[in-house]
Amino acid sequence: MSDTDYDVIVIGGGGAGLAAAVTAAENGASVILFEARKELGGSTALSAGLFTAAATSVQRALGIDDSAEKYFQHYMDLNQWMLKPGLIRTFCEQAGPTLEWLLELGLEIPARTSGNAHQPGLSQAGVEDVWRGHVPKDQGYGLVQVLDAARRRHGIEVVLDTRVQALLTENDRVVGVVADDVELRSAAVVVASGGFARNPELVDIHFPAANRAGSDLFVVAAEGSRGDHLRFAPSVDASIAGHGWGLMLPTVYFQRYHHWQSGFPPKSRIHVNAGGRRFMDEDASYAVSTGIIDGQGGSAWMIFDDNARQNLPAGYADWAPDRVEDEADAGRTLRASSLAELAELMAVPAAALDATVERWNAHLPHGEDPDFLRHRTLANKGSTSNPEPIETAPFYAARILPAELVCTHAGLEIDSDSAVLTTRGTRVPGLFAAGEAGAGVLGQRYVGGGNAVANALTMGRIAGRNAALHTVDAQPLTA
Repeated sequence: MSDTDYDVIVIGGGGAGLAAAVTAAENGASVILFEARKELGGSTALSAGLFTAAATSVQRALGIDDSAEKYFQHYMDLNQWMLKPGLIRTFCEQAGPTLEWLLELGLEIPARTSGNAHQPGLSQAGVEDVWRGHVPKDQGYGLVQVLDAARRRHGIEVVLDTRVQALLTENDRVVGVVADDVELRSAAVVVASGGFARNPELVDIHFPAANRAGSDLFVVAAEGSRGDHLRFAPSVDASIAGHGWGLMLPTVYFQRYHHWQSGFPPKSRIHVNAGGRRFMDEDASYAVSTGIIDGQGGSAWMIFDDNARQNLPAGYADWAPDRVEDEADAGRTLRASSLAELAELMAVPAAALDATVERWNAHLPHGEDPDFLRHRTLANKGSTSNPEPIETAPFYAARILPAELVCTHAGLEIDSDSAVLTTRGTRVPGLFAAGEAGAGVLGQRYVGGGNAVANALTMGRIAGRNAALHTVDAQPLTA
């Protein structure tokens, strides 16, 4: 258009922004992308790249019968139908085609089963009965490289290390942005600037539950997750959805990094509550594990023995033999020569703790967990050996609580076309949003590994296609 500098301006160079930019360009739009950091990728690049989707070619190659309808039902049930069914149906229907699009662009996901988010293939993402977690080669970094290669092929201009200051509006319509005090005009703008996990003030307002972790709280989201989308909202009377929702992962109090750096707790461990009783599958998906621990008062005890400690692999920042010993020497992790003494330090009934450990030793080390079915979870994770009994003194107890802040779900409310809605429920002309910035898909319950990446890329693609509709003859993905 003669009165615009570009057809589409994309704010944010993470997975959602790249997907939006590439899709808009595929549909004939001229596109420029602004990224506040010095490199592209955002939180997507830091992730495992796990992508939840249904009815994919990877599933079919493994003989798995799945459908978007099954995915939709599971998604809504897990979130107690507190999300807009129309939006979630669109997401579930388009996640599969988005994955196929990524495969066409060059993403590699082998048709084989995967035991975790580090093994390329198909894994169990959450608590779904049909596996939907697609793990790409080279993790999130590889996913971003595939998208960036597509961006370069389309000649999409990128402006790095530049934070968009404001949306440019005329007659209640978004007509561009202001960056470096310069106005840049466009027919449409896509906000894909990520979440706000790195902004403590916005966490206080929109996800205060994260603060229950107190000084144990740590953030693994990208540094650019500063909440720019919320800063843009007042100027266009945009509705904010998803207040109070986000993803917190349970960790021990001394963990300060994502597990890639921190390491993993020992397989031979149990979680017990204030009554000294086991209450969960210790390897339960974080789709439900945070809620389970919240149901026990917000924290619990992780119990393991010295054999488990000594067999932790060295080289990790947190879960390493010496680090655990240092925490015990400092008195922050409890240590005792007997379970009775440990129970006293924990202020839990000694008889209950002893009975809990005795029952666990009698079952899971022999391959079966009749109470919480952890043997099934371990098998799905690719475990080929049973845990060792918890019987070698000294014994340890460390507090476990939801303390790892991964992503935030409050953002600009969107509809099924990724169009931003006003507080009146009408569309803001010319404005679209996706990823953590576009709220409505990520709910109170995180459906499982890959939920955020699938949301970012699927809704980013929808946003890019519909933003291109403002200037070129394209068909919406949701048509």
